[in-house]
Amino acid sequence: MSDAPVMLGINRTQDASVCLMQGSRLLWAIQKERLTRRKHHGGQAGDVRDLYLPRLPWPERPIDVVVECFSSDEEAKQLPLYEEELAASLRLAPDCRRARISHHLAHVYSVFHPSPFRNAAVMIVDGQGSPVSDLTEYWAGAAYVPGDWREVASFYRADRERVLCIGKQLWDRDDARLVGLGMFYFLLTQAIFPGEGNEGKVMGLAPHGNPHALRLPSLSVEASQVGMPTPWREVLRERERFRYGQPGVALADCANLAAAGQRAFEDALLEVARWLHAQTRLDSLCFAGGTALNCSANERLLRETPFREVFIPPAPSDAGTALGCALYGLTELAGKSCSYRWTHDYLGPAPARQEIEAALLDRDDLRIEVLPALDVLCGRILELLASRRVLGLYQGAGEFGPRALGHRSILADPRRAVTRDWINAKVKQREWFRPLAPAVLEERAADWFDLSGPSPFMQFAAPVRPQVAAQVPAITHVDGTARLQTVSADDDPLLRRLLQGFDMLTGVPVLLNTSFNGKDEPIVETPQEAIAAFRRMPLHALAMPPFLITKRSEPELPA
Repeated sequence: MSDAPVMLGINRTQDASVCLMQGSRLLWAIQKERLTRRKHHGGQAGDVRDLYLPRLPWPERPIDVVVECFSSDEEAKQLPLYEEELAASLRLAPDCRRARISHHLAHVYSVFHPSPFRNAAVMIVDGQGSPVSDLTEYWAGAAYVPGDWREVASFYRADRERVLCIGKQLWDRDDARLVGLGMFYFLLTQAIFPGEGNEGKVMGLAPHGNPHALRLPSLSVEASQVGMPTPWREVLRERERFRYGQPGVALADCANLAAAGQRAFEDALLEVARWLHAQTRLDSLCFAGGTALNCSANERLLRETPFREVFIPPAPSDAGTALGCALYGLTELAGKSCSYRWTHDYLGPAPARQEIEAALLDRDDLRIEVLPALDVLCGRILELLASRRVLGLYQGAGEFGPRALGHRSILADPRRAVTRDWINAKVKQREWFRPLAPAVLEERAADWFDLSGPSPFMQFAAPVRPQVAAQVPAITHVDGTARLQTVSADDDPLLRRLLQGFDMLTGVPVLLNTSFNGKDEPIVETPQEAIAAFRRMPLHALAMPPFLITKRSEPELPA
């Protein structure tokens, strides 16, 4: 048995999550929403005892390090309950080291330490921010700021020996002007799509609008401080005018506001990134926080700032802070170096073969083929894809972040636009303007997309090359871009073989790849959930190696 310390990282915020490591080996990490089936489910007292402990694989040896992070005063008020829960639920080593760290510091450790860089500038831009309190680290020379302040952005210089904070943006609830980038995008989203976690809808709708139609100004940017001018504050109060889908609300108004907000956000983000580069003079940038999921802005970071490399992890939002907590425990409390690198996102616990077989016991409405040879399974999947079928792919450990990368995916032929419309309307049951992503062979990607380098985590929206865009309309957004996943020879072998086979069959090294979940649901986690979702959705097949499952009564084809 390894004598490397066992670390548990717990994120108590929205998008609650937990991560278990032994030394630099990540054992598993998972979001709470995947277990409760409630999107963006926040942390609560009792999660470890009632949810994580009974349903996740734990080591036989005691836990040596526990690190937690919080992002709100309400969470911090639960500290006594959290303490009681951990003491009663977990096997802690007698000398177990404990720490609570700030939300932004957890973000820093989640993005820099698993990055490929020896040193880097680090930019954390969060949504609604986290409170300034005694849990928050301060930078040199800064005094404590009293009042109801929240930190909405923070900036660092990091290397493998230390992390130095060089600036923050703080937001006072009573000051509507200096709101920060994340809060601006949150308010923009609430004006068009109220609810939780709808920022991606704004990004998808924006290319359908005219960013100049409403004549809104740029955001104000002074160094790292981002403010919202009066015209923006006024227009975002006109929610009856811009609420998508409500009677009397014009689609053009919604799209124009989304376009103006996306453009203002991108331009301000680039200004802040240029300021950070001027402060650090480093070539590499690590970017995390909820706004780092904005793949259109991320592409411009690569193209229009002095940074030569940008690392954005698969889970840059609050969920990733559980991994940051574990890595803080490894490096700062256990005093060990970190050799973990975030090279793939299949971090969830993998189901055992018997779990898959148990999920298939109720099979009267299904046809099940057993295809243990990978080439044979790929051949059958390719036959289905080439004949306009849409299928689910469930294999191995689930993705930790919000992007499906070939383990909890829905796959389809990208060559027909109607397939995108059919998946949005019939399978995902969501808005017509939402784009669907491509997976592409890494060595062929530059022939099809104008990209700066590999993009294994779907974090950049690269232009589709005009000469091939007509061949892949199902994954080409209205602005001519696609949020692509490049698949290298070292990546998932099944997805890799499917792309190679589809290329040989059609001359197109691209597959449509979207997340395996229904309307308002998290990505499926267990074999039982995958089978249930397959039955509910009009999918034509489900690949669950070594099984290929079809329906005795086949759904209609996309048309």
